[in-house]
Amino acid sequence: MKPQHGAAGGGHGRRTPFLTSYALTLAFITFVSVLYFKDFSSTLHQPFLHHPPPRHRPRPRPHVPMGGGKAGPVVAEKKVSGSRSAAAVSLPFAVGRAAAGCDVARGEWVYDEVARPLYQEEECPYIQPQLTCKAHGRPDTAYRHWRWQPRGCSLPSFNATLMLEMLRGKRMLFVGDSLNRGQYVSLVCLLHRAIPESSKSMETFDSLTVFRAKDYNATIEFYWAPFLAESNSDDAVVHRVTDRIVRGTAIEKHAKFWKGADVVVFNTYLWWMTGQKMKILQNSFEDKNKDIKEMETEDAYGMVLNAVAKWVENNMDPKSSRAFFVTMSPTHTQSKDWGDKSDGNCYNQTTPIKDLSYWGPGTSKGLMRVIGEVFSASKVPVGVVNITQLSEYRKDAHTQDSRTPGTSCSTRSSSSLERRKNLGFEN
Repeated sequence: MKPQHGAAGGGHGRRTPFLTSYALTLAFITFVSVLYFKDFSSTLHQPFLHHPPPRHRPRPRPHVPMGGGKAGPVVAEKKVSGSRSAAAVSLPFAVGRAAAGCDVARGEWVYDEVARPLYQEEECPYIQPQLTCKAHGRPDTAYRHWRWQPRGCSLPSFNATLMLEMLRGKRMLFVGDSLNRGQYVSLVCLLHRAIPESSKSMETFDSLTVFRAKDYNATIEFYWAPFLAESNSDDAVVHRVTDRIVRGTAIEKHAKFWKGADVVVFNTYLWWMTGQKMKILQNSFEDKNKDIKEMETEDAYGMVLNAVAKWVENNMDPKSSRAFFVTMSPTHTQSKDWGDKSDGNCYNQTTPIKDLSYWGPGTSKGLMRVIGEVFSASKVPVGVVNITQLSEYRKDAHTQDSRTPGTSCSTRSSSSLERRKNLGFEN
């Protein structure tokens, strides 16, 4: 079957996808998380919500090629709360050690015409039409050339062969909404040129899309589950509903597709942002008389994340598998939020926000706190990949039809941030 490109989900306003290049950056950071750096959950007890970023340009440390030298086993210090003691966890798949004090979430976007972009959107057949900027008339190309520069260290160069070797005989699974779908597509775009045409394929089976690298006996997959728990938005194609209902902590329907994955990358956020209390179903969607109660969004969000953390504890062996959670991607709906006096939004924006302390009003610090509380207490390490602050700066990285001024500013294109932040589709 050919991959299906589902309709965008409805929501609290429409979302514009983040650009491909932005999505590429997010996919690349996930790659670095799995292969090179320590478990990011070790930073959760710091004020990880919003560090005051440096006002000066960071001075990167000397670049150490991934896989080079004789790096010892990577050990992450898992900081937990309550009566649990800190534990050292050896991380599978990691081939190098992160620089001391390296925080990938803190830094700035640097313009780079030499090393970026890593690929052009027209070179990858897997990018959804919603994520293509050039095809939709975007005249500028600067958005493709911004490179994320962390404070105090440098990201290693992407090595497709190394990534494929790490995935040999393994299954990597992205689970969640359009943010993770964008990361999935971007990672596939980064890897596919290193695979002969006859040795790769992509198929879609309802909510599950599978990319196969046959010579490596490896798969990279995406599973659509915008709330992670069962909901009335679970159809991978037709999920634009205004009255969203989540079935409590019921993740079993989805989780049966997650079992056996060696690397799982979760995300969920945008679909929770309704501006109202969440409707939680107490019984089944099949029941004629539905028992629904309302919960505050933070409480419902924490309830589902706790169910996911429990599933990870019961189904993933930290000695042989890895679990990650990607934080939220922001919106850029009003230019006045970043000091622009014009009555605009992300439309025709061509440069990132320069104010490194910027935090947009559309990003929930409450849900960020919930993420930290849940996964810092997990018995099995869940690495939190904090992409929120770096995404806040990219007002230029939303997919938009440059021929239509009435664009939405939630989703990103595939070539700039995740290769436009990896966030594709309207959520």
